Amino acid sequence: MSLQTRIESLVLRLASEFKTIHDQVGTLARLSTTDKTSLVAAINELRAQFDKIASAALIDDANAAGTTTTFSASKITGLLDALKADLLGGADAAFDTLKELQEAILKDQSGIAALLAAVDRRVRFDAAQALTADEQAQARQNIGAVAASAIGDPETDFVPVFEAALTGA
Repeated sequence: MSLQTRIESLVLRLASEFKTIHDQVGTLARLSTTDKTSLVAAINELRAQFDKIASAALIDDANAAGTTTTFSASKITGLLDALKADLLGGADAAFDTLKELQEAILKDQSGIAALLAAVDRRVRFDAAQALTADEQAQARQNIGAVAASAIGDPETDFVPVFEAALTGA
């Protein structure tokens, strides 16, 4: 094989590899950057955008109300600690988790029984109740209602009464 043939073979192989690489890279027109003159220019454009973001003040502990800033991790931790303190309201360490509250409730059912008994003595609006006459009277007095017997027959048809009054009967 002559030197010329070898060089031609090399050039053909290089051209084939170059075409494969070029097809994988794509055309510069498909870049989403503004500068499409070269890959280096596009990379430099991206670098400038990253530098701009990196130099921006993203953490603002005074005011993070915008969509481009946030509180620092220490500020967020402080806010969460304050929220936890507000939720606990100074609760004893023995009752500062839901599990501890559950255990305390399950351990002493007398308090729950007393609460249920008190709730059971309340007038309900979502279900029928069996109340004594005294309990019914007290409930009506509490809400300013009158007994059904005090208003008469709610099924009375007043049209005949009205018509009789018109005719003088």
